[in-house]
Amino acid sequence: MARHSNVVGFDDAPFPRDYRGDVPLVGAVFCGLRLDGIVVGKVRRDGANAARVVADLVSTSKFAPQLQLILLQGVAVAGFNVVDVNWLHRRVALPVLVVVRRAPRMARVRKALARVRGGERKWRLIERLGAPEPLGGLYVQRIGLTRDEAQAILGRLALSGTIPEPLRVAHLLAGALATGQSRGRV
Repeated sequence: MARHSNVVGFDDAPFPRDYRGDVPLVGAVFCGLRLDGIVVGKVRRDGANAARVVADLVSTSKFAPQLQLILLQGVAVAGFNVVDVNWLHRRVALPVLVVVRRAPRMARVRKALARVRGGERKWRLIERLGAPEPLGGLYVQRIGLTRDEAQAILGRLALSGTIPEPLRVAHLLAGALATGQSRGRV
């Protein structure tokens, strides 16, 4: 079983409900449990560029040769900028593990997407990825990983609670970048 010790976890910065424009996206790069670096980009609120931005941040960073896995805090960033996880996996040739605390209410997600530009296409991306599965106290979607590999990654990278450390740190950094200090539950 692959070890996946070099990981980048991505989360978006908070933004006001009525905000339109670009939202910071932070990637925390880890080697095991050691923070090795940070990558930062911007994604469009409710846009369609999230997969491309993540792919560019991963492939053009100085960490690219060592990276073995991408972690995402949810399949959508910056509102409903849905990450095409299948395209991302093919583009960077890395496994992708999407992590959320609670099972999404898919009917509500679909209804909300109906009000967003490109919502039908975004819904198809979510459907293609498949339903989140319970694993390690979380819900995950995965591509390029077995269930056992995903379980091992979650167990190895979760220090406090169930959220993997790269996602926890990305969340804290993204919050601080947007508001001047980190806040909220990770």
